[in-house]
Amino acid sequence: MKSSLNKMFEINLCGVKLRNPFILASGILGVGAPLLKRVYSKGAGAVTTKSIGPVERIGNKNPSVIEADNGLMNCVGLPTPGFLNMKDEFEELMASKVPVIYSVYGSSIEDYVKIVEFIQKFKPALIELNISCPNKAEGMLFAQDKDLAYDLVKKVRAVSKIPIIAKLTPNCKDIVEIAIACEKAGADAITAINTVLIKDKDLSMGQGGLSGPAIHSTAIEAVSKIHKAVKIPIIGIGGVNNGKEALDMIKAGATAVGIGSGVYYRGIEIFSEILEELKKELGGKSVEEMIGYDNK
Repeated sequence: MKSSLNKMFEINLCGVKLRNPFILASGILGVGAPLLKRVYSKGAGAVTTKSIGPVERIGNKNPSVIEADNGLMNCVGLPTPGFLNMKDEFEELMASKVPVIYSVYGSSIEDYVKIVEFIQKFKPALIELNISCPNKAEGMLFAQDKDLAYDLVKKVRAVSKIPIIAKLTPNCKDIVEIAIACEKAGADAITAINTVLIKDKDLSMGQGGLSGPAIHSTAIEAVSKIHKAVKIPIIGIGGVNNGKEALDMIKAGATAVGIGSGVYYRGIEIFSEILEELKKELGGKSVEEMIGYDNK
């Protein structure tokens, strides 16, 4: 029985076999190795670090996270120790054998290239290029222009021996156009979506990113459109809090499902709990069978 359950949930993401499709999304639980390992022990298929930047950055002042009626608003501002100050975390995660996705960001293409060149020696499972953060002034620049997105991915692709994922924003004219450009440039996968830009005077910046149930339908629509346009896999993120919502994301075209605000609402136990919920929703079918089902 255990073997058949494993097969029901197993996915192949860019050549990396994951025990289930649920991935801790970036930005929720930081970069500390002990906590990321604990999330994996609680049932996640893989974990994503908080985005790692080129130099130490404190982030934005409080209030930077506020609970909204149907989600979370944040303008945390990409705080990071800087990639050169994280050797201990990298080494501990590498030794753990946990499938880790390193999320990275920068203010220039050169930033992304030098970070990826450095961290790949610590053997992450995948590297996610966060080119779409709405709570840092230059954070969305690359994901709003297909030519800039293409150039960034192409230059990172040239130096990376690790599969790379482009994380895209819904805050653009055409997310599909950007996804196609990233695929042509050599991206191995797409993450969709990052948070939705929101204006709110209670946030310290006056604006930030909205996540949680409020953006679920936006995420489903984006994943479905991208799945119809590209051949590379998609990590679907946006307001997934239970098994039905996870299956909806998979049926829209997601190979894997990111869990972010769900950890806030249900704790890290969500990973084991949502697996049981997904099992019931699948009705004996496998995750692989259901990917893009609604687009067939």
